Amino acid sequence: MKPAPTDATFSISPAPSGRATPLVFASPHSGVIYPEDMGAAVGLSEASLRSAEDAAVDQLLTASAAVGVVLITGRIGRAYVDLNRGPDELDPVLIVGAPEAPPPGLKTLAGYGVVPRLAGDGRALYDRRLTLEEARGRIGRVHAPYHAALAEQMQAARDRHGRAILIDWHSMPARATGPNGPDVVLGDRYGTSCAVGLTRRLRALFEALGWRVALNRPYAGGYATQSWGRPDEGLEAIQIELNRRLYWDEVASAPSVSWGRCQSGLNRVIAALGEDFAV
Repeated sequence: MKPAPTDATFSISPAPSGRATPLVFASPHSGVIYPEDMGAAVGLSEASLRSAEDAAVDQLLTASAAVGVVLITGRIGRAYVDLNRGPDELDPVLIVGAPEAPPPGLKTLAGYGVVPRLAGDGRALYDRRLTLEEARGRIGRVHAPYHAALAEQMQAARDRHGRAILIDWHSMPARATGPNGPDVVLGDRYGTSCAVGLTRRLRALFEALGWRVALNRPYAGGYATQSWGRPDEGLEAIQIELNRRLYWDEVASAPSVSWGRCQSGLNRVIAALGEDFAV
């Protein structure tokens, strides 16, 4: 499957003509492009710069189009701008003149706002502070177009089917949950962002693969799940975190020997969802 380019900051892989479901897949953190104007700290390694990426998650979802699911993928690296944060989550430690209201949340204060201050491995991304104009420029060029495209897909799905369901795909480093932690974390904002049946169905599908599944801990769903999880309005959302140990060699920054097995399992999950929601 080759994503159809729509904008330099994101791509959309449409479902084949004549097939459609109310499902919309998104992979906001698979981007690997870092614009030249980032101005990262001198000496920052590429490994650190890219350490927050959801490594190759979009490439694991190649079965989506065949079963009638649209996939929207962010192309810009997460260290430049985080598509799963609100546009007002501005870090006052990093950004000169960041507005005081609304007050920064805990993740923003920790260095992981919409324009991150820290890399995924905790290293400083900058040896300078950014201007408010710089930060807002990134949000306008990258964050806003992506979310406008996501909104268009969700609204179109609801118009066609009376219901739109966002599945927001992510991955987590193996260290996030330890050696005995879950393989998958489903985040449905503690049962508020989607029908309970969807969460149960996804859990059952992943457990049928022999994968360990956790609910909402340590990831309950970010900005996209919170924004689109409005079941009373026909809009549902759930976040899926895949443990990278399933498919990725985090030392070599390359697919592991388990890549094929992981992708095969995901293909089965996606095919089952396609059948569940086939029109």
